[in-house]
Amino acid sequence: MSRRCELTGKGVQVGHRVSHSNIKTKHRFLPNLQNISFASEVLGQTVSLRVSTHALRSVDHNGGIDAFLTKARADTLSAKARQLKTAIVKKQAAAAA
Repeated sequence: MSRRCELTGKGVQVGHRVSHSNIKTKHRFLPNLQNISFASEVLGQTVSLRVSTHALRSVDHNGGIDAFLTKARADTLSAKARQLKTAIVKKQAAAAA
């Protein structure tokens, strides 16, 4: 399983740990990923995704997973999230028509 957020694409960063004597050693900075189940109101089901805590706050700020996915760009989303986005957009278009 990759260490990448399924909604924002946030991944591992590489840098240095710097000691008091200024010795630099390689370090990997991992994103804070959580397994979260979101309730999709449009689809009427729960969706389980592995997202960063930053993305979790963004989903809450945008008003839920449905609103977040409709606003999100497809190139930052994972394959699973892209499928969810197309399903939500289809369902909303069918309800509007």
